[in-house]
Amino acid sequence: MLKPVISADSHITEPAGTYVDRIDHKYKDTAPRMVRDEKLGDVFVIKDFERPLMLGLTAAAGKSAKELAMGGVKFEDMHRGGWDPKARIAEQDRDGVFAEVIYPTVGMLLCNHKDFDYKKACFDAYNLWIAEYCSDNPTRLIGLGQTAMRSPQEGIEDLRRIKDLGLKGVMMPGNPQVEDYDSPVYDEFYEAAIDLGLPLSFHILTSRDDNFRARGPRLNNFLAIIRGCQDIIGTFVLGGVFERHPKLKVVCVEADAGWVPHYMYRMDHAYDRHRYWLPAGTLSKMPSEYFRENVYVTFQDDWVAFKVKDLCNIRRLMWANDFPHSDSTWPWSQQLLEKHTLGMTEEEKNYILHDNVAELYRLSI
Repeated sequence: MLKPVISADSHITEPAGTYVDRIDHKYKDTAPRMVRDEKLGDVFVIKDFERPLMLGLTAAAGKSAKELAMGGVKFEDMHRGGWDPKARIAEQDRDGVFAEVIYPTVGMLLCNHKDFDYKKACFDAYNLWIAEYCSDNPTRLIGLGQTAMRSPQEGIEDLRRIKDLGLKGVMMPGNPQVEDYDSPVYDEFYEAAIDLGLPLSFHILTSRDDNFRARGPRLNNFLAIIRGCQDIIGTFVLGGVFERHPKLKVVCVEADAGWVPHYMYRMDHAYDRHRYWLPAGTLSKMPSEYFRENVYVTFQDDWVAFKVKDLCNIRRLMWANDFPHSDSTWPWSQQLLEKHTLGMTEEEKNYILHDNVAELYRLSI
């Protein structure tokens, strides 16, 4: 029997008061805030960002390709489920999705903010808001918290607060303030994440290097945004993080998955052929073995991912609808899945559409 479908990566659209109403008083005047621009529509203004965050693509699910535009939308005209948990359930039902793991939108871009103190204050405020949002229906709204990673010890404190709020995982910034993620200074942080049962998620567009300008047409940038996630995975695998922490679970979010078999092969080739003149961390297994066990990947409209399931670990593949962003499969997810899962067994479908995400986040669905 097919089990209820769970999206492993969906989003909210933060309402105007998300940060302003909950942030540390010190940052009240500079907190991310929504303003209405005559030309751009409703936008989020963020301290030290050169341009405001236009909301046109953040809630464009269901629109045709010709309708997509970065600006020109009003908040009240966007998908209500982005900020109203009761409306969210109706939107899930329309898409044939029973539950969603929910990531931020403004908070996603805040991961790249250079002021770690400001980022910390914003994330603390967001964690309070998303916990409130998901408490309306915790079975179907699966919230994740955020940490600024100003230091490994503070990161541990954030993990504990996130757990206490009832959130199920942690969205990580691509770049921590202290060294890099393969440094042993993070060993206690990783053990805390394991002990608390909180997977660590790295989403596209949350690393500083994700926002470089690709050569050629602007559309080429779309193809480049998965590289930041790949670099992070390589850092964890080749840096020996999973060697030291074999129970650690890392989620690569919204970077597709069709590339995974070749990436694993490429890592093995690099390690086998080049590790002596290009040293890496101490590994007792081939790099692909760590990837297969410790790294989960989410994807939405990725037909190839279903076709290469036997070349990677099917127990680490997790489908998502990315609602309500512009790359979302909503409200056509069921039609897409019918085509993409053609020829798969019922067990394989359940793995990718339900079991893997339910087991990762310890969901009773």
